[in-house]
Amino acid sequence: MQIAELTMTEPTDVAVTSGKAKPSTPRGPLFVLGMWRSGTSLLYALLNKHPQIALLYEGDLHVLRPLSWVPAPGPWKVRRWEFWNDALQRHNLHSRDFSGSDLSQIALDAYRHYADEKGALIGGEKSPNYFDSITLLADDFPDARFIVIWRDPEAICNSVIRAARKIHSWFDRGGMWLRVLLGMEEMRMECNRLVAKYPTRLHELSYEEMVRDPEKTMKAICDFLEIPFVPDMASLEGADRSAIYEAGPHEMVRSKHIVSSARRADVVPTKLKKKIACYVSLWRENYAESWPQIQDWKTRGSVQPSLFERLSDRVLYRCLRLLDAAIVLAYCLVPLALLGRFRHFQRKREEVRARRQQAKTPSQSSSSNTATTSRSE
Repeated sequence: MQIAELTMTEPTDVAVTSGKAKPSTPRGPLFVLGMWRSGTSLLYALLNKHPQIALLYEGDLHVLRPLSWVPAPGPWKVRRWEFWNDALQRHNLHSRDFSGSDLSQIALDAYRHYADEKGALIGGEKSPNYFDSITLLADDFPDARFIVIWRDPEAICNSVIRAARKIHSWFDRGGMWLRVLLGMEEMRMECNRLVAKYPTRLHELSYEEMVRDPEKTMKAICDFLEIPFVPDMASLEGADRSAIYEAGPHEMVRSKHIVSSARRADVVPTKLKKKIACYVSLWRENYAESWPQIQDWKTRGSVQPSLFERLSDRVLYRCLRLLDAAIVLAYCLVPLALLGRFRHFQRKREEVRARRQQAKTPSQSSSSNTATTSRSE
């Protein structure tokens, strides 16, 4: 599914007017990737403040790769994509914007139309769901570039656990911590394969560095993309969040200021902390201490996971990823009428669960207040 001749814009000359870069040379899509809860949404919001960047927010069409197995027309595949995550509605795209039935072509049409709407030079998307398919995307789009953001795995797990406590949370699934932990190493290997094959197409950065010095981080990204730096990119003030899901744990990216989540209470269980430290120690040895870059990693111990632990974790991780793939396959092949009924049933069940939680919370609060009163007396 390689698309070698398609480009995002017509070739013109580079020019900068009033702090904005006019469309210049043809650009392939840009993919912003990272593990879940690693700052990809924050990075997306900052990047899209540049007048020459217009990225989709988790379009995730490439997650639905089984659609390419079906000899169906493009509109049928586009309807499946829209049912999956409302990508067209969230980005103000229309079915008439797409041509052909190849997934790469459909994706390029989406990137081009969304970028053209803004008058931007660079289209593409951000999605943490592509963490294990970087090289596939690189082969599908020979002129694509990739930005990967890294974060301390313990901080990611802390954020995942907090997000799982939200009502209707996607993160409230068994094994999310294992998907994160082993998924990070899989993303590292994907990045290494990409660099070995295409040395100039990858830019990596740290979430902690981005929060600490957003201007420096965004300048480095602009150098990588060969576009002028725009000072507005260093702030969330005025960022466009229209394509971000209404529900979900996105309060940090919806704020006006870039704030580190390091001050939030630590909710990671001690047992999980020890496992993370073991894997970090293993990775530091396997990658000659070049990854992961964690400031206080020495204080977390140097014990590595046993061979049995690594094998059992890997088997469980593969089972979880097979389950994820089975869900994707169902959304690609099962009739939409049946999927609609299933989704309606699922939402009703979540509503019942939410009402039970809301009914339980006041009683817990009342019990807590009663206990406090009793102690004071």
